[in-house]
Amino acid sequence: MNSLITALDKMQEVLSSLSNVMKEEHEQLSAGLINSSLLQRITEDKSSLLTTLNYLDGMRRESEKQFRVQAPYRAQPELARRWQVIEQRTRELRDNNTHNGMLLNQQVAYNHQALALLKPHQTQAFYGPDGQATSGSFGSRRV
Repeated sequence: MNSLITALDKMQEVLSSLSNVMKEEHEQLSAGLINSSLLQRITEDKSSLLTTLNYLDGMRRESEKQFRVQAPYRAQPELARRWQVIEQRTRELRDNNTHNGMLLNQQVAYNHQALALLKPHQTQAFYGPDGQATSGSFGSRRV
């Protein structure tokens, strides 16, 4: 039963770390000016924690099979208490993630509006969408 307790405890730790990362993400998305490299790091940390959580959930399921128990562990108060914490944190993280997603969508919409506003004022294109110089942009002058 120790392997199941360990898996549940580790899941709680990862969920706590994930909560901290999502708070950072919220701060970045709420800021007036987003630090894109910091937001990228936050996204990578979030992805890594979710991968770890998925692995631990697999360990939990294997332990459940081994001990013939199943969440929410009504007959095992020690396990049930841990599971309730996991469920509560998971619901909170889902809500936070939904809110962060809305903030991200607002930032994307804002960027699209800014680009749409600037595009008509673009006078000369030196580079195309592929990053290469457009033909005729750098014409050579002959004297």
